[in-house]
Amino acid sequence: MVEIKTDTSIEAMREAGRIVAQALTAVREAAATGVSLRDLDRAARAVLDEAGADSPFLDYRPQWAPIPFPAVICTSVNDAIVHGIPDDYRLRDGDLVSIDCGAIRGGWVGDAAVSFTVGRARPEDVQLIATAEAALEAGIAAAVVGNRIGDIAHAIGRVCRSAGYGIPDGFGGHGVGRHMHEDPGVPNEGRPGRGMPLRHGMVLAIEPMVISSGTDGHYTARDGWTVRTADGSRASHAEHTVAITDDGPRILTAL
Repeated sequence: MVEIKTDTSIEAMREAGRIVAQALTAVREAAATGVSLRDLDRAARAVLDEAGADSPFLDYRPQWAPIPFPAVICTSVNDAIVHGIPDDYRLRDGDLVSIDCGAIRGGWVGDAAVSFTVGRARPEDVQLIATAEAALEAGIAAAVVGNRIGDIAHAIGRVCRSAGYGIPDGFGGHGVGRHMHEDPGVPNEGRPGRGMPLRHGMVLAIEPMVISSGTDGHYTARDGWTVRTADGSRASHAEHTVAITDDGPRILTAL
């Protein structure tokens, strides 16, 4: 069932979203050659703690997961698409890093992701990240009252495919509110004019993911969480929590 949020609830979700944005900024500022992924997790935890917020990621365990997620951010490096667990890996010059972060404040959830490079960036990585961000912008632009879920999916998929990139099947956005994952699902590829109509008060996490090689294959690593590209090519991820309003889409996880 899709929960329609009141304007007051959306304002409360904005507070959670602002904390997410601050945490992502802190992580990006901390990321440098030689810094460990655990260090990045600690940077995000510090922001959440200072804001009096909880993490929807920490100890989250869906039915398919072998262990609860042990961190407050997902750190996906190079060929990792999503759900990477922060560990002792130390960032290297040229790494492509995707960070996904959530926050709970006042019972409401914010969820967002950003990708960036460490040190000297490869031109192809810069283009990959830019395409994920452009796909996110296109998806947000389509998140208007009167459109349908399929319009968001189509907008995202068109940007990704026209750039020659792959889209990992089975992964996409979702509703968000009192819980991190709510109905409806928001695919990253689809047909326009199809799916649930968009209404004022719906809040969606829109999150395109792109694979540089143009293939869609992926697998789950031995840790049971990290999703990697099947061919070892690099991936990028971008995400915002977005409220659909009569005045247009409102990004709740912007600074």
